[in-house]
Parts: sequence; C-alpha cells; structure tokens
Amino acid sequence: MPTTSAPRDPADATFRHVIGAGKPFVFDIRKGQTLRLLDLKGNQAVDTLFYNAADTRERYDVQRTIRRQNALFLTTGTVLYSNQGNALATITADTCGRHDTLGGACSQESNTVRYAIDRLHMHSCRDNFLCGCLRDGRLSKRDLAPNINFFMNVPVTPDGTLVFADGVSAPEKYVELRAELDLIVVISNCPQLNNPCNGWNPTPAEVLVWN
Repeated sequence: MPTTSAPRDPADATFRHVIGAGKPFVFDIRKGQTLRLLDLKGNQAVDTLFYNAADTRERYDVQRTIRRQNALFLTTGTVLYSNQGNALATITADTCGRHDTLGGACSQESNTVRYAIDRLHMHSCRDNFLCGCLRDGRLSKRDLAPNINFFMNVPVTPDGTLVFADGVSAPEKYVELRAELDLIVVISNCPQLNNPCNGWNPTPAEVLVWN
C-alpha cells in the first residue's frame, strides 16, 4: 500500500472542524480547494459522500470510479467520478494507503442482519447521513447513495467475499483530496461497534481545508 504525504501546515488551513465520535457533519468546499480528512486516534472509519453543489443530482458514483481506474481501493491518484461521468475530486496525498468504496454504510437493517436483532436500536452511518442531509436542507433521503469509507479496510477474498477486517490506519494518518468542482461533502464519522472498522471504539476525526 504505497503512501504519499503533503507538506501542508494545519495553521494555514482556512477551515478546521473536529467531528465527534459517531457524529455527522455537512460542509462545502470550492473547486481547487484541498480537503484533508484526518484520523486523529487511528482506525476510525470516515464514511463520506460528495455532491455537485450546483446540481445535487450529480453525486459520487462507486461503479464509475472503480471501472474508470480498474482498481477496487482508493489511494493517491484516484479520481472520484460522478454519476454523470465528471471528476468530483482527486486524491492528492494519502498516508494510510487504502480506502474502501465497496462495503457501503452501516444501517439499522444491516446491523440486524449481520449481527443480531437486538442491534436494531444502534446508531448507524445511514442515520447520520440522513440527519446531516435533513439539517443542511439541500439534500434529502432520496439523495443518499453508496459512499466511500475512508480509512476502512475491506479486503476481497479470492471467492469475491468482502471482509470487514482490522484497520490499516493509525493516529494522525490522513487523506487529501483536491476538489474538481464546488462540492457538498456529507460525512458520517462511523459509530459502528460490531466490527473492527473503528477498532471497536469510535473516535473523533478532523476535517481541514486549504485554499
């Protein structure tokens, strides 16, 4: 898993925000700005959606992103494509080395099916996405789509099975993306407690933006 870093000073960031453990966050970045997602404590999955701020019907598309680059995992150089075939963002630096876009977001339903019926009450990334979208006002339930799981390790076995494995991230690992359009970014700082995607202990993550 090759990694790349970027010599950016957090003190020069134009915007910084710490997302609490298990919490949602919605914000905008402008074309040409650089976004850093920072895994503060290590092994924290950061589920993320991207939308064209000028037309929210255009959003991140898993299939096009994988097919255009013939790669299942995201890292430096990966272009995130939209459902209209346009570039939304490009990963320009990555000190973790692997990010998942196959595993999707946890939900009450998936927690029940994968783990146990008594997990139905547990908070989930789908809940976070919905809460964040409704609070923001520009997006609704119909806008939810398959997402990226930054810092999450979901290897694929030879028989095609997805495995929620121990994380490959660590404290202060980050991924940076350059916005190719004005974007709405919707994040669920994953609250999952039933698999090792958060090291069994959800922790805060930080977003930083540079011009």
